[in-house]
Amino acid sequence: MVERAAERGVKVLALTDHDDTDGLDEARAAAAQRGMGFINGVEISVSWRSHTLHIVGLDIDPAYPPLAAGLASVRSGRGERAQQMADSLAKAGIGGTLQGAYRYAANPNIIGRTHFARYLVEAGHCKDVKSVFNRYLVKGKPGYVPHQWANLADAVSWIRGSGGIAVLAHPGRYMVGRNSMGKKTMRELLNEFVECGGQALEVVTGSHTPEQYAEFARYAEEFKLLCSCGSDFHGPGESWRDMGRLPDLPLGCRPVWERWEHASALKVA
Repeated sequence: MVERAAERGVKVLALTDHDDTDGLDEARAAAAQRGMGFINGVEISVSWRSHTLHIVGLDIDPAYPPLAAGLASVRSGRGERAQQMADSLAKAGIGGTLQGAYRYAANPNIIGRTHFARYLVEAGHCKDVKSVFNRYLVKGKPGYVPHQWANLADAVSWIRGSGGIAVLAHPGRYMVGRNSMGKKTMRELLNEFVECGGQALEVVTGSHTPEQYAEFARYAEEFKLLCSCGSDFHGPGESWRDMGRLPDLPLGCRPVWERWEHASALKVA
């Protein structure tokens, strides 16, 4: 992944794996070999009301004990959820998905929907990972299993306590789909996020439209939040945008990286 980022002109990279920091040392070493700046990151799964959110932590200390313990607690439920997802898919006539998904999970402790999606593509049930999430693994479809993730206040506290910046990731994704929130609920979320100590909003990201760049820039100004950007790159053919292919933040945004001397004037991918 670091090599791909370097080939695409990325100058500073944040690795934000879901609920896990085990890849940071390897990625940092690879980035150093290519002269790239590197930011320690993580993406924490959070349950808020009836919604699943992702809170990104940037410039964290992965050794901070409450963060490490909190992430371990979040990961502990993934195995049980994976079994339930496989059972649901089996009832829909699709067998063998648990074993297939684990083959795609480099770390069995962080098995998730993407690993199931990759197997469903391999087995010929869908043409690509994106189309999987139109037919399976989402609310109301086979393979969907609700799960209680971390509490919002806890996730923000773990990040802040480690010295990092807490970012509400890809907020536009919470306003579409079956369980979408309206503008009133988004404002309630942002109010609570700020009250918990949240510091930034992901304005430019792979799944946002240009109209949403402007919309969430306005939210960031209203709630006095810093602005971040990120490709949300998961792999070739699985992501909305490739690394290094994002536009600049809208004018007037205060970039999250202005806090970091080691990433001054650079853009996180």
